[in-house]
Amino acid sequence: MNTSSHTPLHIADVTMFWGPASGGVRRYLEAKHAHIGGRDDCRHSLLVPDARAACRRQDGQTICHLPARRLPAGDGYRFPLRPGPWRNALVSLAPDIIEAGDPYVTAHAALAAGRALGVPTVAFFHSDLSRLLALRFGEWVRALSSRYLAELYGRFDWVLAPSEVMAAQLDDLGVRHVSVQRLGVDTDVFRPTRRGPTVRSAIRVPSDARLLVFAGRNTREKHVDQLLECLDRLGDAYYLLLIGANMPDNGHPRLRVVGYVADEETLAMYLASADALLHAGDAETFGLVILEAMACGLPVVGVHAGATPELVDEEVGQLALRATGEALAEAVTALFERDWQAAGAAARRRAVRHYGWEPQLDWQIARMEQLCREGRISDDSRPLPGSTGEISLSA
Repeated sequence: MNTSSHTPLHIADVTMFWGPASGGVRRYLEAKHAHIGGRDDCRHSLLVPDARAACRRQDGQTICHLPARRLPAGDGYRFPLRPGPWRNALVSLAPDIIEAGDPYVTAHAALAAGRALGVPTVAFFHSDLSRLLALRFGEWVRALSSRYLAELYGRFDWVLAPSEVMAAQLDDLGVRHVSVQRLGVDTDVFRPTRRGPTVRSAIRVPSDARLLVFAGRNTREKHVDQLLECLDRLGDAYYLLLIGANMPDNGHPRLRVVGYVADEETLAMYLASADALLHAGDAETFGLVILEAMACGLPVVGVHAGATPELVDEEVGQLALRATGEALAEAVTALFERDWQAAGAAARRRAVRHYGWEPQLDWQIARMEQLCREGRISDDSRPLPGSTGEISLSA
């Protein structure tokens, strides 16, 4: 285990949440990989699934792709079947600390490698597994999955949650060694000046229309069907742009659809060219696209559920009480009846002040160094979203 300040801290991340249409987890890991690459006091290894094995090493940074089976109807995600190869790959890299980004096979591989190396292990509670399984298989599975998560995360030295609501869920499971580690946004990439002068004409939206946008996955908990219902209830002045894989296109004259956008600058261009983000998700564990839209200067219409209220209040947007087309349409109307441009400007200020990747990741790395050095995490206080307090990096 690295305890010397003269030897770079070696952090390894492992996850199955890595695919061609990945969202927040991949963005977080790519930002972390780039951030550590710009520091001389630590280095980063990243293990992700792919069709075949391959490793790339450059300037002390490593990305290893390990073979995994493609999930049917899984948007390109791959699922490792055995922890052994992942455990062996981690052991061969010999990191000082290991972070697991999902609660499946790679989490067990991280724990096994941590024991073999005698190094701390960290888990990031990105996904609300119990709720997702209950949505797909029924409420009967919730108790089983909750017991599994409690036992799994109880074995890690430290657990990160992306929001207060996710930290509370871990607390309900009996997991106590938890910190809120919010995600961030590149405010140089996502900014109002990305607005493209020809975007609206390219997608056939009148220049005087109100353009609402949503970017993400078309899954049950995102309630994309309610976005379409919302559009139906709004007047002719409103258009809706859906960005993502497998988005529905029902031929509505005011609906526009763009496929998955991998390039962040292109995504920022689409977001900045809209007037507001419309988000019907009521089970967000963080809501990265909300933050990206805010950084682009957009007010947000969301649902008062999940982690969304931790990012959005009346200063930066409007919250609907339910994830229904009717409630969302009422929220959209309420937003544009007030100074919505001021809300967008406030959203940009909040994103810049509190959610840049650098302070978020510096905080995490400082705690990882402490965990390696002392075997514990202390002084875990963090400012509330939207507060004026700055993030403390003191250990």
